[in-house]
Amino acid sequence: MAANPNPTMTSLNDIRLIDIPKIHDAKGNLSVVEGPTLPFEIKRVYYLYDVPSTAERYGNAHKLQQRVLIALSGSFEITLKDGKNEKVVTLNKPNQGLYIPNGIWREMRNFSSGSVCLVIASDDYDESDYLREFEDFQSFKNRTS
Repeated sequence: MAANPNPTMTSLNDIRLIDIPKIHDAKGNLSVVEGPTLPFEIKRVYYLYDVPSTAERYGNAHKLQQRVLIALSGSFEITLKDGKNEKVVTLNKPNQGLYIPNGIWREMRNFSSGSVCLVIASDDYDESDYLREFEDFQSFKNRTS
């Protein structure tokens, strides 16, 4: 799935949980993220860890980039906003990812001890793709295309 050509039109309805295949074995579980598991080609992977439980990861949105967030360990909450509506999702399963399309604001909080958040992105890092202030995000969503 390509990025929405008009990210001003993305909404919370475009967000979805993705089940990641889990191979169970007596020695432990194995999950693989590849090819058709995600709605985009993987260009970048990074992870957040050692986040204090009282910390809030600043919010941001992307004009073009899509992301999938996975709680590899522990749990955390993600607040999602489309400019009109708001939704909170808790991630706590390493075999489930949250797909966030472009044009959606996200904030993260309530990290449990030892939590690790894996982020899989559709594009390489590009500072010009970020909307880091909520007011800028609202202006971006309200423009006509």
